[in-house]
Amino acid sequence: MRLTYLGKTSDSGKNGCPALYATDRGTFVVQGKIVTDPEAIADLRDLADDESYVEIPADLLRLADRAQ
Repeated sequence: MRLTYLGKTSDSGKNGCPALYATDRGTFVVQGKIVTDPEAIADLRDLADDESYVEIPADLLRLADRAQ
C-alpha cells in the first residue's frame, strides 16, 4: 500500500497530528491521538485483533475530498 499525504488541520502545528492520507487502494489512513479513555474504548464495537483506533477532529475529514 502507498500513501498520499492530503494534509492536516491548522491546529496540527508544524510536526503533529492529526493528518489524513489517501491510499492507492481507494481507502484512507488517519494519523491521530491514541484513544486511552476506558469508557470510550468500551463503546467500540467489533474491533478485530488487527485494528486500532485514533481520535481526529471532524474538520480533518474535509481533506478527503482531495482524493476524489
